[in-house]
Amino acid sequence: MRRTNQFSDQPFTENYSTEKMQPMNRSYAAQYSAAKEPGFALNRTVCAMLAALLFCIMIFSSANAQTPAAMQDGVIALEGATIYTVSDGVIENGTIVFDDGVITAIGTNVQVPAGAERVDVSGKEIYPGLIDGYSRMGIYEIGAVDMTVDINELGRFNPNVTPEIAFNPESRHIGTARTAGVLTAVTTPGGGLVSGQSVAMKMDGWSWEDMVLKPGLALIVNWPSASSDNYEDDLLELRDSFASARSYHKAKIAYEAGNASRKDVDSKLEAMIPVLEGDRPVVVEADELRQIQDAITWAGEEEVDLIIMGGRDAHYVADHLVQKEIPVIVTSVLTSPNRQWEPYDGRYSLPARLHEAGITFAIAGGSSAPYAFRLPNEVGAAAAYGLDADEALRSVTLSAAEILGISDRVGSLEVGKDATLLITTGNPLEYSSQIEQAYIEGRKIDMVDAHRMLYEKYREKVDQRVNR
Repeated sequence: MRRTNQFSDQPFTENYSTEKMQPMNRSYAAQYSAAKEPGFALNRTVCAMLAALLFCIMIFSSANAQTPAAMQDGVIALEGATIYTVSDGVIENGTIVFDDGVITAIGTNVQVPAGAERVDVSGKEIYPGLIDGYSRMGIYEIGAVDMTVDINELGRFNPNVTPEIAFNPESRHIGTARTAGVLTAVTTPGGGLVSGQSVAMKMDGWSWEDMVLKPGLALIVNWPSASSDNYEDDLLELRDSFASARSYHKAKIAYEAGNASRKDVDSKLEAMIPVLEGDRPVVVEADELRQIQDAITWAGEEEVDLIIMGGRDAHYVADHLVQKEIPVIVTSVLTSPNRQWEPYDGRYSLPARLHEAGITFAIAGGSSAPYAFRLPNEVGAAAAYGLDADEALRSVTLSAAEILGISDRVGSLEVGKDATLLITTGNPLEYSSQIEQAYIEGRKIDMVDAHRMLYEKYREKVDQRVNR
């Protein structure tokens, strides 16, 4: 029989027989004394040691799987490849030059500076790094180990939550994602009604400060389920939250103009100001038709810039989305339909239908950090079910960058943008293509990851048995 420790949320770790149990109405003092029994203390200590050991093993494995690259210390020229710029077509037998992490020249008749490191990539293809527009990267490691999961904050209204400060640069999911082509991940908090702010993270660096590409991309709102009994109450709470933020903003403006007394700083309401001023969009997680419709109406009333994330039913209100110029970040493509009457390929073909309707969209796949490396497969499935190949590539490069406000840095290969790119044997969305090398801001990335280490280990096992 297992008893509960009433002084914490954790159960006692020792199993006790009925004979050892005290009466249920025993005093708290008696319960406290029982909690100090040697067996209990020993088991708590052992469990703590095992948890710490597991965490250390995880970190040690991650550190061995990937080593952050040094800053670019000289001009690099990649010569002879087919370059897919995304923004300006394809360059055959082209050259791309970058210095100090930034592209300085691209084309077929490029003057390579003297002393540059010239890399022959003839027969290869070069693409912009892929962008995962919806991810738990860095804030989720092992679901069964609570200390490695930091997605949700307590409370329902947390616009001030910034996930970058909780980002784990040692996560081994970073390595597996970037060797699959994902060089930028948009880490997104969850939970509550207003979850916090998303952040664009580079998939290489020693610390979270090194890895931030752009903080405060968007405010994340989890739109309530329309089938919930509390739907109207939840919407009222959301409206009240924004009304409070507007009142706070007005009071702050009045104080700065000398027309009102000083108000105490409220970090939550302070974080709403960029949204109210139109400098930061609101990403609403919504799949159902009524959710999307109500979110569009609400955004119009609040006069905020809206991005729909999820968008399972977005094609049903395509005209409205086009008219309002509201983009959609499509989540999981490789999944089954949610309704019995929908065709089996409803989700596979959703990006193609959005494209045909003229909706600006990106594909993000699922948010799971361990499965971020599957993003190319998600987009590849969309291409297999009707989405134009060029649009498929654009959906995880330039379109994603434009929607999220980072297109000045990543998403395409242009002079002045970050040298964040892939050298491949073919289209990175094709299952058969190999990504041979990645550069992030001109830094040559270590292409070792946990998957490749395991492959080499068990490849050696096979070789040893064959050679016996």
